[in-house]
Amino acid sequence: MSFMRVPLKIKVLSHFKGELPKYETAHASGLDIRAALSAPMLLKPMERAMIPTGISMEIPPGFEVQVRPRSGLAAKQGVTVLNTPGTVDADYRGEVKIIVINLGSESVEVKDQDRIAQMVLCPVVQADLILSDELSETARGAGGFGSTGVRA
Repeated sequence: MSFMRVPLKIKVLSHFKGELPKYETAHASGLDIRAALSAPMLLKPMERAMIPTGISMEIPPGFEVQVRPRSGLAAKQGVTVLNTPGTVDADYRGEVKIIVINLGSESVEVKDQDRIAQMVLCPVVQADLILSDELSETARGAGGFGSTGVRA
């Protein structure tokens, strides 16, 4: 099975060192992205930070990059991406910074070149909004949060 390949331009900034984001396994959907830090950062419980990556990108029109947590980091240390998924729009050219939060009970040290998140290139569909006085009926209707009950 082959994957659709889309060119993604990466620019390394002056403080970049180490490896470019990369797929760690043959069938991974996310590229692991690394911290670009001049000194280790201590992330206390419930503390959040914007971690620089040392890269910027030129994402093709019609796509976005979604920034997602790395499951191992979240499960083992409680560190996750705060605005999951974070969105990098196709017209953004600044440095990619990862907003993380430590939801664990102990401080976590983030070091230069730690894999801190993963980024997934995704197609984008934009909506054409249509102002309407009426919407079609459904079985659910206006039922919201918890309206479908708890299932066993």
